[in-house]
Amino acid sequence: MEHLITTGKILSCRGGFYYVETPSGTAECRARGIFRRTGEAPLAGDTVEIAPADETASLSKAGLPQGNVERILPRRNSLARPPLANLDCLGLAVSMRDPAPNLLVLDKLLAIAEQSGIPPLLIFTKTDLDAADRLTRIYAAAGYPMFTVSIYHPETADPLRRFLAGKTAAVIGNSGAGKSSLLNLLFPALALETGGISQKLGRGRHTTRVTELHPLPDGGYIADTPGFSSVDIVETQPIPKDQLPFCFPEFAPYLGRCRFTSCSHTTEKGCAVLEAVAAGHIARERHETYVAMFNEVKDRREWQTK
Repeated sequence: MEHLITTGKILSCRGGFYYVETPSGTAECRARGIFRRTGEAPLAGDTVEIAPADETASLSKAGLPQGNVERILPRRNSLARPPLANLDCLGLAVSMRDPAPNLLVLDKLLAIAEQSGIPPLLIFTKTDLDAADRLTRIYAAAGYPMFTVSIYHPETADPLRRFLAGKTAAVIGNSGAGKSSLLNLLFPALALETGGISQKLGRGRHTTRVTELHPLPDGGYIADTPGFSSVDIVETQPIPKDQLPFCFPEFAPYLGRCRFTSCSHTTEKGCAVLEAVAAGHIARERHETYVAMFNEVKDRREWQTK
């Protein structure tokens, strides 16, 4: 049956079915039982090998050929939340107001991207309500690509659209940050559902319930993802304290230059990172969130961060 094996990319998972893009079209697949035994679940973005469900299999209710996911090919990177694999970049949508930016949540997301080997970028939305100047100053030393976009000024999306061309990318952020509106502005053919802010809860209404990769007209893919909470991030991908400094790229020139080799870069005398903060080379706000993240994990055992 080897000649029936086809390689494709998982675009989404819905109700236990995996929708796999192949050279001959999209197939609706189940995952083999071996994945349940190994604990490795296929993710959107995975490159997989699939085989027909059987040689006489009929089409699914959606009119798609049916198959089974036989093997997941090696991943370049992956995220637990949102569940995605093989990303070229991870866009973090940050609304300037309604809801206001939460730097602790934002820095946790950036750190998770760094630890996962996924280059992050910052996308400041709702800039018609408030300017992004303060945040661009804070993150300048980190070297992240930064884009400022307003849905009321469509031309502001052009630089970001060019940056994403040909890449497999995801956009994540707090509910209400305008992710779906942003993606509709970038790629109107997606026509994603959008929602407003719940006045009672003070946060965005969830309009996206399934992580899904959308093929783009000029090549590449963009993922629409559900909103998240800071609790989700802490529980799904905590970062061990010894790895945390390496998740802040602006710390890199100063690591290994502290007086003490065991320096935590929080309060110690002779800390090169603290000296860089005092000199203005590292934004004080970034260091403050690093300290908050460090204090959250400093007493955790290694097994608790796995």
